[in-house]
Amino acid sequence: MPVTVNVHRARPHFAGIVGVSLVLSLVSLLAACSRPEPAAEPVRSVKVLTVAESRMGTKNEYSGEVRARIESRLGFRVGGKIIRRQAELGQRVQVGQVLAQLDPQDFKLAADAGRAQVASAQTNRDLAAADYRRYKDLYDKNFIGGSELQRRETTLKAAQATLEQAQAQLASQGNQIAYTSLAADVSGVVTAIEAEPGQVVQSGTPVVRIAQDGPRDVVFAVPEDKVGSVRVGAKVVVKVWSEGREIEGEVREVAASADAVTRTYTVKVALPVQGAPALGSTVNVLPQGLDKAAPAVLKLPTSALRQEGRSTAVWVLDPKAMTVRLQPVEIATADGNEAVVAGGIKPGDLVVAAGVHVLSPGQKVTIYQPKKALPGAEGAQAPGATPAATPAAVAPADAAPAAAAK
Repeated sequence: MPVTVNVHRARPHFAGIVGVSLVLSLVSLLAACSRPEPAAEPVRSVKVLTVAESRMGTKNEYSGEVRARIESRLGFRVGGKIIRRQAELGQRVQVGQVLAQLDPQDFKLAADAGRAQVASAQTNRDLAAADYRRYKDLYDKNFIGGSELQRRETTLKAAQATLEQAQAQLASQGNQIAYTSLAADVSGVVTAIEAEPGQVVQSGTPVVRIAQDGPRDVVFAVPEDKVGSVRVGAKVVVKVWSEGREIEGEVREVAASADAVTRTYTVKVALPVQGAPALGSTVNVLPQGLDKAAPAVLKLPTSALRQEGRSTAVWVLDPKAMTVRLQPVEIATADGNEAVVAGGIKPGDLVVAAGVHVLSPGQKVTIYQPKKALPGAEGAQAPGATPAATPAAVAPADAAPAAAAK
């Protein structure tokens, strides 16, 4: 019984402990559900630039190729099967050097037939000559009339003509045998191989292309709206891409019609013989008639552009409030690493040049100030380094106190 009495007396104390625990749990739960106060947005430093008009940096330069003024496509003068090709791409050849050969067997047989025809015609001519001499003796002795002698003379002349025809055909067959060997008739460099051994070609089919030694031309193409400014005899600056030097040339030829595929006009520029680049060299051509001043435009670096859906925008700085606003712009074209702006901004606007993806409309900013050099280090500069630009220098004077306030 004493144990029972002690237990009943402990119940009120146990209930009090449980109640306090429930209250503490509720307080902890409510504290966990409450949201913390948001941290203050940091004031960011931005690089800005002043919008101003400038000239397009691109010029009317065209890419061209150095070619020989005369480029010959050599082919066999007879048709047949190629059995051998001695020429190789890039090989230098001389006059008379054999480049390729055809199978001459058929032409040899034709020459044998021609020789047989010559022998037959020779025999007939000799027989007709002997008859004419006999009938001439009879005519001199008044045994035959003049008409009979004329018939024998006519037969002799026909036999002589047949012999000459057979001899001419034999000479032609001999030439065709010689035509089975393709020889270079000029000195130069092989620039293309257009047929291979085993291929059957027709008479005149190009087999080897040779760039003849001599003057060199630069060949390039200009669009239809620029061809009117290129005149024959105009001076041209040719920049050799691989050597980094410039050569002065002269327009030698302008195509009278546009290319059927590219719809551009081919222009050929004569180069001086001395110091001409190697065949096939890539060059940049700047015609004098197309070297005109470009119109003034507004340009921004690509780092200042922000893509908003299908449109492009930039951050414009308000120098009084030191806040930024998003301004849509219209991009016309590109000029190197810069974008040409057709509308949306005007000269004098301050545009954020870097960090455009971390800003929000109305955000407070300061103008970035580069760190000053340490005392005594003036004029010191790392080798190859360039002095850094100071974006703050383009900001108006009333923006400086705001930057210093930070």
